[in-house]
Amino acid sequence: MRSAYGVETVRAAERALMARLPEGALMQRAAAGLAAACAGLLGRVYGSRVVLLVGSGDNGGDALYAGARLARRGAGVTAVLLAPERAHAGGLAALRAAGGSVAGSAGAEELIERADLVVDGIVGIGGKGGLRPGAEALARVVERSRAAVVAVDLPSGVDADTGEVRGAALRADLTVTFGTHKPGLLIDPAREYAGVVRLVDIGLELPAEPALRALQHADVARLLPAPAAESDKYRRGVVGIAAGSARYPGAAVLAVSGALRGGAGAVRYVGPAGDAVLARFPETLVSDRGPAKAGRVQAWVVGPGAGDDAGTVAEVLAADVPVLLDADGLRLAERDTVRGRRAPTLMTPHAGEAAALLGVRREEVEEARLAAVRELAAAYRATVLLKGSTTLIADAGGGAVRVNPTGTPWLATAGSGDVLSGLGGSLLAAGLPALDAGSAAAYLHGLAGRFASDGAPVGAHDVADRIPQAWRDVRH
Repeated sequence: MRSAYGVETVRAAERALMARLPEGALMQRAAAGLAAACAGLLGRVYGSRVVLLVGSGDNGGDALYAGARLARRGAGVTAVLLAPERAHAGGLAALRAAGGSVAGSAGAEELIERADLVVDGIVGIGGKGGLRPGAEALARVVERSRAAVVAVDLPSGVDADTGEVRGAALRADLTVTFGTHKPGLLIDPAREYAGVVRLVDIGLELPAEPALRALQHADVARLLPAPAAESDKYRRGVVGIAAGSARYPGAAVLAVSGALRGGAGAVRYVGPAGDAVLARFPETLVSDRGPAKAGRVQAWVVGPGAGDDAGTVAEVLAADVPVLLDADGLRLAERDTVRGRRAPTLMTPHAGEAAALLGVRREEVEEARLAAVRELAAAYRATVLLKGSTTLIADAGGGAVRVNPTGTPWLATAGSGDVLSGLGGSLLAAGLPALDAGSAAAYLHGLAGRFASDGAPVGAHDVADRIPQAWRDVRH
């Protein structure tokens, strides 16, 4: 599991560690890791041309000390000082002693255009807002150049705590971050500026509860249900699917397809698309009597393709079992009804649906995903899975938000969310708490999307068909 901590937590841990170490030792640890990463990216250090973009903070000091190490190995290193009077004195002395040189911003463009590697040490983790005009001009030169770019701790211009990018920012090929991941390195839009992220351990002691968690194979494997010798279809859980309409029968078929592959023992379908569901999945238990009379279930999925059927949504929400609420169901559900439920609710909006629920523009959600998912979870007292380029899962009770590391842009296709809903509902019926069900479903769904696509366009039914492969990959 990868954990990410906020700026204040990181700074407190750094202060505590520096109090126990000789002066400058912590910066030297960071610089050593940074220099090693730069050397690995260069391949051949001797004779390479390296430009350091140096701001006034500790990131600038890290860059200068790392540049000194590269200079001692034969690289031609030049530091461009954006604030010469506030540059790290010790780092400057080390660079000069190693044979490196210093330049002002005036000659930076030519240096960058000739460079093999640019090291971004402009702004540290405390930076807010986009780059200042002078730094923005340099970022444009870097973007036009052929140089590889390494960011120190995080790309300059992005928000370490939120992943927001409020103005110009520098794009990196590799980000070398120290002590722990920062939330902005895992959340779009900032994540796309970071490139590959490499974590350098500098010995920080951090709290048990991070701001953000990213599950990995082993974590998801521990969550997935497995039948025991005495299991039967009812003991494994039955998931109810209330989805589809005369206009959108495919939504029901796709939700059922995800549910059948999600670990529950049986799937009950309720709605007007029963014939279409049975034609594709004859093992489904179909009812036309409404959710309350469909038979016993351990969880419900409601909303995909439901149109304006508010009555079915209300009937499902009245059930005393976990409910996954998606698509039209999000629009039709009364907020107070969701807030008043005793059983868990898992909501799965995309950015547009989340924006409608919050009463803001879609762009505001996409620019501040972490704030949006937390606000929705608090407003509805529900677990919220916010779908998108970065899928986030926030629990109603607060705590660490989970970020899903799997997926592919090809998953942005009609019906993909219906498959995810069925999969998540099945995991709820199998007994997983809402946060775990949402996290595991997003992980498997993203992995199935990768397997199905393999770099090419993919349909939602292809994703559903690859869920068993994703499940096996995670477990074995």
